[in-house]
Amino acid sequence: MSFSFTNPEPNRDDGRSFSFTGSDPADIDRQLQTIADMAHEILRRVDDVRRQINN
Repeated sequence: MSFSFTNPEPNRDDGRSFSFTGSDPADIDRQLQTIADMAHEILRRVDDVRRQINN
């Protein structure tokens, strides 16, 4: 399985998209959960840094 960012058509709202390749939906679900977990951790750390800066 691979995960890639692509440049979609210019009229898309966010200017970005991503796609998964592979045939096993369970693998895709695991990858999405891993990405969600990493995003949550990044946001938590950003919040920690913001608190330190503001104190």
